[in-house]
Amino acid sequence: MDPIDSPGGSAHWCDVYRKKPADTVSWYRPRLDMSLRLLEEAGLTPQSRVIDVGGGASTLVDDLLGRGVSQVTVLDLADEALDVARQRLGIRGSRVQWLVADVTRADLPVAAYDLWHDRAVLHFLVNPADAAAYVAQVRRSLAPGGHAVIGGFAPDGPERCSGLVVARRSPEDLASLFGADFSLVGEAKEDHHTPAGSRQAFSWAVLRKTG
Repeated sequence: MDPIDSPGGSAHWCDVYRKKPADTVSWYRPRLDMSLRLLEEAGLTPQSRVIDVGGGASTLVDDLLGRGVSQVTVLDLADEALDVARQRLGIRGSRVQWLVADVTRADLPVAAYDLWHDRAVLHFLVNPADAAAYVAQVRRSLAPGGHAVIGGFAPDGPERCSGLVVARRSPEDLASLFGADFSLVGEAKEDHHTPAGSRQAFSWAVLRKTG
């Protein structure tokens, strides 16, 4: 089966955005306050090179541009999701590098990013080989001393999202997944309330690349 047509592949996510407005999907938040707080604590400046993995239609890119961050990359499997953000930003979107790709297979440049942000992508990688491929991408493309800010469902969070099984991890679980080349330098808990009113428990880890 081609990766783009597999469960959780780009066909799945493109279909989600064809069927639902971006502000009605379960992970929607009008503003990613937790992400911004943790990125700032990890050293976000206008000079930071930032990649938002699974950024899709998220407004994080708007806030990064609003803070003067000039080197922003947004990666997502679904071009439909990225198109929502591009249309919203208008001419400002020309300042962003948009990548339609599977993060585990994308050809990302070496040591190109100071900050790696992921809100609810890694938790879909329940296959150990896929999770290992993801970690290898972070290890390769994050600059020495850079930080990965990663959020996903907590151990007491939902078992599924968008019809797909997820891996529920604590900050310590995430640190263990990344291994000795990364140190856990920050963590947080977040209760996300979906547009439909459901509660979803998130765990966040801030990991510094030391190796």
